[in-house]
Amino acid sequence: MLAPSDSAISLEGVHLTLESAAGPVNILRGIDLKVGSGETVGIVGPSGSGKTTMLMVLAGLERPSSGRVRVAGHDLTGLSEDDLARFRRDNVGIVFQSFHLVATMTALENVAVPLELAGRKDAFALAETALEAVGLGHRLTHYPGQLSGGEQQRVAIARAFAPDPRVLLADEPTGNLDGETGRHVIDLLFDQCEREGTTLLLITHDPALAGRCSRQVRMADGTIELAAAESAA
Repeated sequence: MLAPSDSAISLEGVHLTLESAAGPVNILRGIDLKVGSGETVGIVGPSGSGKTTMLMVLAGLERPSSGRVRVAGHDLTGLSEDDLARFRRDNVGIVFQSFHLVATMTALENVAVPLELAGRKDAFALAETALEAVGLGHRLTHYPGQLSGGEQQRVAIARAFAPDPRVLLADEPTGNLDGETGRHVIDLLFDQCEREGTTLLLITHDPALAGRCSRQVRMADGTIELAAAESAA
């Protein structure tokens, strides 16, 4: 049964081991992490340290080998795939480095379809409001191929925020953008989180960007090396 939690995110002793041709590979090696509601946390560390895998576990897209995962008051242990899908739909927004927009759908449709799948009768009205909030009210009927990279990422942010998630997971959201466009997208991301009180976990290789978060967590070799509070820049 799903129960409330004081923390937006809680990982306790989380391990993830995957099989390979060369034998077992330990991806996560005992992760312990708590994140408060409305907190912004920058996840930093070298490539291969387990950052993206940890976000996949938090989203219920990857099952840990052992340990306990609680997100937005939900214990993910033992949930069926259908339950995990409902959990993501109702609680988690995800923004990837690659925009993952459907090329044959307009910006409005890309944002509205997940809301429709959630049974929202006002899906298109909510989608339009979300796109207006990211400055794309004039691009509703444009397809991804007609949008710049920055505009596509803004559509992805609108799609992530439209269902009013409690937790937002962002994996290198500016990785495919030029510097100026990336800064604009990040400003938008933080503004939206502050406005909505959304808990944010942000993977980044940019120290300045990580410094904008209220706290940084450093990962190395599948473990948390440092979890220290830092003032936002």
